[in-house]
Order: sequence, then C-alpha cells, then structure tokens
Amino acid sequence: MAAERTLATLDETPGGSHVRREDLESLLEQLADAGWRAGAFRGLETVAGGVHDAHRLRFETGDIFLKTTRLENAAMLDDESDALVRLRATGTVIAPRPLLNGVAGEIAYLALKWLDLHPALPTAQQRLGRMLAALHRCEADRYGWERDNHIGLTRQRNAWSDDWCEFFTDHRLGFQLQLAERAGRGEWVQRGFALLDVLPRLLDGYQPAASMLHGDLWSGNMSMREDGEPVIYDPASHHGDRECDLAMTELFGGFSPAFYSAYEEEWPLEEGYEERRPLYQLYHVINHANMFGGGYAKQASTMIEGLLAKFA
Repeated sequence: MAAERTLATLDETPGGSHVRREDLESLLEQLADAGWRAGAFRGLETVAGGVHDAHRLRFETGDIFLKTTRLENAAMLDDESDALVRLRATGTVIAPRPLLNGVAGEIAYLALKWLDLHPALPTAQQRLGRMLAALHRCEADRYGWERDNHIGLTRQRNAWSDDWCEFFTDHRLGFQLQLAERAGRGEWVQRGFALLDVLPRLLDGYQPAASMLHGDLWSGNMSMREDGEPVIYDPASHHGDRECDLAMTELFGGFSPAFYSAYEEEWPLEEGYEERRPLYQLYHVINHANMFGGGYAKQASTMIEGLLAKFA
C-alpha cells in the first residue's frame, strides 16, 4: 500500500523521534476516527521544521503538517496545540488549525491542516502589525497562563501574578538563570542573578496591560499564505507585556518597517520601551544559551553587563 512504499525510518534529530510503520498506521487510524476525510493516503515526506521532526502527510484531496517527537516530549506538542486554538479563538490573527494531537505507538504528534506558506511580503507584514496589535488588546486581569508551557525545548512557567516585575523576575529571567546555574553555564549566570536585584529599578511601578502574546515571535515563526495573508505559528503564549512580542521581533530581525509602522498606528508603544527591550530580549538569549550553548552564552553575558552598567 502507499504507506508501505513511502514510509522510511527517519534520522534522529534533536528533540525529534523515529517514525515507524506501526506508528504511522496508528496515526492514520486515529485521524480517521477523528473525522479526517481527504481520500486515500498518498505518502509521507520529511519537511523543514523546528526543534521537532516535521513531515507532510499527503492525501488524495488534502494534506497534513505533522510534528513528531519522543513520548517524553509529548507535553510540548499539547502546549502548542492549546496555544494555537487560543490564538485562533481571538479572531485577531491567522494561525494553523490543529486537527489532532496525541500518541501513536512510540511517538507523540501534532497534526495541523497543511498550509502552503511563503516568505511574507511587506504588505503581509503590514497586515500582521495590525493583527498583532489587535491580539494584544485581548487582555487578562493578571500575568500568566492557565498552564505552564514551553519556549522551544524549555519549560516556561506561567503561574498567575498581579505584579509584572515579580512575574518577569521569578518566571522568566529567574527561572532561566536557575536552569543555567544547574547546567554550570559560567560566571555570567551569577551576574544575571545580580541583575535580578536591580529589576525593580527598571520596572518600578510599571504595570502594563496583561496582553495575550504569541510569546516566541521571531521571523521563523511568521509566513504568508498564498492569498497574501500573514500566518503565525509555534507559539509560547501567555498574558504579559505586549512589548515582549515586539522585542522578540527585533532580536533576530526579519520584520519590515511596514510591520512596525502598522503596529504603532494601531497602538503606539509606551515611553521607556527602548530601555526595556534588551531586558525582554535577554530572556530569549538565555533560553537559547540553555538549549544550544555556544555564542548565545557570550551574548547573554554581554547583555547582562550592559544592563547592569546602565541600571545598577
């Protein structure tokens, strides 16, 4: 049958898993039981993905984007599915539709409706700027989320808090620094703990709206559909300072001036953003240092020293 002709054991990748014939057969049965009707199965192929393996399941009349990972990482895909559902429910942004997630044999998986995606043109990025501002208008009474989730491969703590400085200190920078300390990342970690002591000086009295965030909005998590509409994916959503999303877009680049101008037209940023931006970017850089090491540790050290020099 088609599955037998096209299925092969996939190479191991960080955070990924092998897909066996038995896993695929179980997955196809679960999709059928859940109501997926797209004609005969035509095959499986590996496609570009993130920290998990990614595949395209081809069917006669419609395809599926499939993420797979080891069973011990199943919660990561469950978190992603939850956030995508929540993002879509706001009616403000376009995100892939989760079809099913669960366990099939020796793999955990997340099945999404396939979208043909392309690099976002300036017109799509302009539209995304407006959409993101609308998403950020979806506010909660407190900072956090109903559940912990993941930022990349790392657990992201989301316990509710009424105080932004407390939330960011304890559940963002503090938690990442604790992970770095346990891993013996280096002397810069202790300087990071020193930075936590001066955060109240930087964030004193600052209580932004508890906006719904994408949480990991870099250019690799943003594309454009064939109709020109922007699409965002791979979220690490929670309620927090909207500036966190904007700061992440600037960390690795890839967003056009049209994106920022459109956002500003919808909801101008508050005074002091340029001072808070490196602090919010530091969270992601330390997370990358914890996941990948290498130059990210040096970058984290440089950023910490710069913040200490300015605010200590």
